[in-house]
Amino acid sequence: MQWVALAAIALAAVAADQLTKHIVASQLKLNDGVHVLGPFWIHHVRNSGIAFGFFSQATAVVIVLTGLAVAWMLVFFGRSGARHPVLPVALGLVIGGSTSNLLDRVRLGYVTDFLDLRWWPAFNLADSFIVVGVLILLATLVLAEREPRRSRPARDAPTRPS
Repeated sequence: MQWVALAAIALAAVAADQLTKHIVASQLKLNDGVHVLGPFWIHHVRNSGIAFGFFSQATAVVIVLTGLAVAWMLVFFGRSGARHPVLPVALGLVIGGSTSNLLDRVRLGYVTDFLDLRWWPAFNLADSFIVVGVLILLATLVLAEREPRRSRPARDAPTRPS
């Protein structure tokens, strides 16, 4: 059942990201923008690199590394025995976002970014899904560390005479 949840979340993330990128690319010319509210703009830009435009001249390397990262996450999920119930959600978001951007890089050589806050580089839904998925994973790890561990009764502990 957790594989179904992981796949459903990843596929929904890919679909949402691809749909929004398609809408932006079909409605706005490259570098055009529409003011939404406050500092928030929809601004059609292309990014051939990864976060903040790093490695923009190394698209092939980014494609290979992203593919390896997605494969590793799937192997990790498959090998994790007693999975935390949040793991399919978090990894589904990260895998879906990574896969959607990977599809664009393979198909187009770049990703379409459009969410622009003016004080941060433009990004897309896939980027948001990746960040939210990682934050969920980190929060789960932190909360798991804060929970008191259940003490197990010692099996070989000597018993006291009454």
